[in-house]
Amino acid sequence: MYEQIREDILFIILYSGVTFMAMLASCYLLLRRANAIAPDITPPLRLRRWTGAFLASIAMSHVWYMPIFFLSSCEDRKLCDLIGGLLDSMTFFPLAIVVLLTMLQDRRRPLWPVAVMMAPIIAGNAWNVVTRSYALLPILYVYYLLMCVGLILYMIRASKQYGCWLRNNYSDLEHKEVWQSIVVLAVVLLMFIIYALTNESHAYLYDMLVICTLLIGYILWRVETLSDLGMLVQPELSITVDGIAEEVVTTDKAADDGRPSSICSRSASSLGLSKNIGPLLKKHCEEPQLYLQYDISLAQLATLIGINRSYLSRHFASQGITYNAYINGLRIRHFVEIYREAVATHQPVTAQQLAYQSGFRNYNTFSAAFKRVMGMNTTEWMLTVK
Repeated sequence: MYEQIREDILFIILYSGVTFMAMLASCYLLLRRANAIAPDITPPLRLRRWTGAFLASIAMSHVWYMPIFFLSSCEDRKLCDLIGGLLDSMTFFPLAIVVLLTMLQDRRRPLWPVAVMMAPIIAGNAWNVVTRSYALLPILYVYYLLMCVGLILYMIRASKQYGCWLRNNYSDLEHKEVWQSIVVLAVVLLMFIIYALTNESHAYLYDMLVICTLLIGYILWRVETLSDLGMLVQPELSITVDGIAEEVVTTDKAADDGRPSSICSRSASSLGLSKNIGPLLKKHCEEPQLYLQYDISLAQLATLIGINRSYLSRHFASQGITYNAYINGLRIRHFVEIYREAVATHQPVTAQQLAYQSGFRNYNTFSAAFKRVMGMNTTEWMLTVK
C-alpha cells in the first residue's frame, strides 16, 4: 500500500512538472521578445503567438485532468474525464493544427477549416458530457483517426509545395524548411493512439508524460529556429537598367498570401528585358559576385536588376531551374575556381573553409549542392584536381 502511495505521489510530482514546463514555455513565447534559443534568428511573431497558445493548452489540459487523481467516486472521475476530453477538443487539438499551418509561410492559409473539422468532435464530446456516457467515444476515435491521416497527407503535400516555393525564392534554405513539422503531427497522432488503445495503467501515464515533454521541447525549438520570411516594403531605389533610370518600390506579401510582389515601375516587357535578362543577371549578380552574399532572395535580386520578381522567377522556370539552383550553381563554380587556384599555388585549404568563402553557411548544404552540380561528392572531385 505504501509503495502504491509513493508511486502515486511521484507521478503527481512529474505530472505537475510537465504542466509547469508547458506553462513556462508558453509564457516565454508570449511575453519574451528576444530569442534565447537561437539569438541570430527572428521567428515569425504570428507563429510564436499561436505556439504559445498551444503550449498553454497543454498546461491547461493537465490542470483540468488533475482532479481525477483526487476524486474517489467513479462517476465524478468519469465526468471529469469527459469534461477534459471536451475541453481538449476545443483547445489542444485545433491549436496543434493551427500551429502546423502557420509554419507554412508561403501564404496565409485560412483557419476556419480547422473549426469545421473539429466541430463533430466537439459536438460528440459535448453530448458525452451531457449524457455522462462514453457511448459516442468509439465513433469519435475513428473520426479523429481519419482526420489525422487526412491532415498528414495534406501536410506532406503542403510541405512539398512550400519547399518548391522556398527554392524559387531563396538562395539559402537553412532555418526555413518545415518538413519536420510533420513530426509534430505524427507525435499528436501517437498520443491519440496510446490514449485510445491503452488502459490507464501507470506505464500508460508515464508514456504520455514522456511524449508531452518531448513535444514541448521539440515545438519550442522548432519555432525559435524557424526564420520569419515576411518582408517589409523596400525603400525606393534608383536603378539604371541599360541606361534607363527607374525608381522601384517593392512590396512583398508572399509571407501573407503567396502572391508575387508588385513593383511600381514600368512594365518589364516595355523595357525589352525579356531579351536582356541573361546579360542583366551577369552584370548585376555574376560579375559583382552578388551570389556570395548570404541569403539574398529573389525579390532582392529582382529589385537590384529593376524588374518584377515574378518575371525573374518565370525566367528561371523557363531555364528549367530554380532560383536556389541558379545561386548555388554560381557558388559551386566559385568554389571550383578558388580551389584550383589554391592547388596551383600550393595553399593549404580545406573544403569547408572554401565552401564558406563561396557563400555557403552550412557545409551539409554545400555538399548536397556540389554533388547535384558536379555529379560526385567533394572528396572524389578534389582527388581529380592536380
